Amino acid sequence: MSIDKTVGYAYPWDFAGDPDAPARAAEVGVDVVALAAAYHTTRVPTPQHPTRRLMTTPHAACYLPVRQSAWQGRRLTPRFADWLGEPDPFGAAAKAIRGHGLGVYAWMVFTHSSVLGAANPDLVVRNAFGEPYEYALCPSAEEVVDYCATLASEIVVTGEPDGVILEACGRLGIDHGGHHDKVDFAQWTATQKRLLSLCFCAACEQLYAGAGIDARRLAAQVRSCVDVDGAGPESVEEALGADLAEALARVLADTAVTIRRRVVDSARATRPDLPVTLHGAADRWATDAFTAIGGPLGSDVDSVVANCWAGGDAAVARLREMSAAVGDDIAVGGYFRPDTVRPPEGPSLEDWAGEFAAAGLSELHLYHLGLVPRSASAVLRALVAAAKLPHPQRAGATRANESQIGGL
Repeated sequence: MSIDKTVGYAYPWDFAGDPDAPARAAEVGVDVVALAAAYHTTRVPTPQHPTRRLMTTPHAACYLPVRQSAWQGRRLTPRFADWLGEPDPFGAAAKAIRGHGLGVYAWMVFTHSSVLGAANPDLVVRNAFGEPYEYALCPSAEEVVDYCATLASEIVVTGEPDGVILEACGRLGIDHGGHHDKVDFAQWTATQKRLLSLCFCAACEQLYAGAGIDARRLAAQVRSCVDVDGAGPESVEEALGADLAEALARVLADTAVTIRRRVVDSARATRPDLPVTLHGAADRWATDAFTAIGGPLGSDVDSVVANCWAGGDAAVARLREMSAAVGDDIAVGGYFRPDTVRPPEGPSLEDWAGEFAAAGLSELHLYHLGLVPRSASAVLRALVAAAKLPHPQRAGATRANESQIGGL
């Protein structure tokens, strides 16, 4: 079997002012372009663009027209991206992409918005010290869920994409944060970061109380574990105790399922057959852009994509973990950075694709069509070509030459 679908990610500004960009995307050989429809603040290199080398966006924004009639009476309303000088940047780029025979999926980022979080501090994630993460809208708040569902619906109605990709469709935490982030200097362990990603906003504290969890005692436990010198606890379960951790995990899982179903139902309200792809993680404590899936996906989505930027054995393990979590009815994708694929001393690209297919990969998601330099275009094309070759091994098969794969 071959990897069934190849998706290349791109931003509307990759196409604005560059008439050759759609042809370059088609030359890569991807089936679909995942085009940003709602995206957070960013500064991105544009090495292939004819007139610019950097795009800095001033705030999180929607790249389609924002119909005020759909947002009347709501505090959370998306800002429009007016800096491209185009009334519908997504629509203009999508038209150009389709003109070269490619499908267009709307790539949507939901709870990651510094501009909305700063304006509505009562709706953001707050850690055990009471400190707000203004970039992270908390999905325990009904207003946040309503905002995400409405955003999905509006993008599907106004953008008419061939499918949608959901990112940050859940709870963000301490990672994936603000500008010039220095969090890594603290050298917190993975467990301590997970604890600092637990939320204690008013909405979350209500959910905790309903589950019999004392939010004040929980916050005190978290603070004591983060303040400890040295390694500290090795897991959330060790830090909180098995019973409390399990009760807390159930609350978080319920929140994850609630926002995902509201968003998917809203997106499919006018398009019941709309393909839905979720950026997700099997790890129940995950809080970055690939948020915890929270449990069985059922018919919520058609495919779920795991973050494979680490490459190598870590990516293989993540794909296997995701394949086991979602079962046989949902496709598993891997999100790869093609610029980090090892050169000739590594495995052949055919072996690379076969190894990941054996781990359960059925969709290749490539970040990023417009961000990588021109010299990497050949790598993009070669990756896609290798992915489309027949690969006899599937999930559960024995990995060959395991130690040779790394640095992807």
